[in-house]
Amino acid sequence: MEDRILLAHGSGGRLAHELVERTFVVALDNPMLSRLDDSAVAEFNGRLAFTTDSYVVSPISFPGGDIGRLAVCGTVNDLAMSGAKPLYLSLAFIIEEGLPLNDLKQVVDSVALTAREAGVSIVTGDTKVVHRGSADRLFINTAGIGIIGEGVDISGSNARPGDKVLLSGTIGDHGMAVLSVREGLSFSTTLESDCAPLNAMVADMLNACSDIRCLRDPTRGGLATTLNELAGQSGVSIRIDEGSIPVREEVRAACEMLGLDPLYIANEGKLVAIVPSGHADRVLQAIRDNPCGRGASVIGEVGAENPGRVVMNTGIGSSRIVDMLTGDPLPRIC
Repeated sequence: MEDRILLAHGSGGRLAHELVERTFVVALDNPMLSRLDDSAVAEFNGRLAFTTDSYVVSPISFPGGDIGRLAVCGTVNDLAMSGAKPLYLSLAFIIEEGLPLNDLKQVVDSVALTAREAGVSIVTGDTKVVHRGSADRLFINTAGIGIIGEGVDISGSNARPGDKVLLSGTIGDHGMAVLSVREGLSFSTTLESDCAPLNAMVADMLNACSDIRCLRDPTRGGLATTLNELAGQSGVSIRIDEGSIPVREEVRAACEMLGLDPLYIANEGKLVAIVPSGHADRVLQAIRDNPCGRGASVIGEVGAENPGRVVMNTGIGSSRIVDMLTGDPLPRIC
């Protein structure tokens, strides 16, 4: 095989087959994938969750992860936010001609490692190659399937007045880590993405309380946009406390320097949970018992007044409306 991707690698011919067999099948091998049929066949009992996503992050590698880890974590987390146990993923690679083969192999190895960490299998996929200059090195499209357990009913429309709002940890880590590499910014400490699969954490949360109302991972648009989405879907208001929202000092400093608000910066390893008030302590402890949730806190409460509005109590004793993000201050972040 050539040491760089050629257009012929996307032709469906011998080079394409060699690329699939020597790069993807070797790293991701499992009984369903190794059959190399046009579709993976699996058997299920119960309700299914199904999601799809695309990843165009630039650059494709960043402190704490790369596009491969991001693709697996993002898809696994989307399934987990519906209360599902993620099982199977598909991956489609759109590769720009000229990408070094070693770069592709590193991404595929990252996919394999993260899939094992999350306990999922990559069971089908596709590879396309486009002309040099027609893409930006590598794009990945995913789909994922999981099973939702009996009695689990999690939706953005389930929040009720009096419920507590929980956040699993610091915000803005992923967005600022990617931006620091993209823009060549240097800080006294290394900013790393929080990119991580959250399905094990969600399973522990459901064991602590099967009546979780809402789950959402605050990716693009950050915490502020996610809270606005939940308030709008449920027809409720949400009031949060600025002092309860954890932000790393290096993230806060970088945001201040660049004129950005951490509330709107993307995360890839955090979740927001809305739970009945009486179960909040148990769920919070379940989150904190997971390595990805040690900085978890209760950040607010759901109300009935002004449906669809998010308000924050500030550190100076005032309050302000937290609107949904209008544009995207950090494009190509996931």
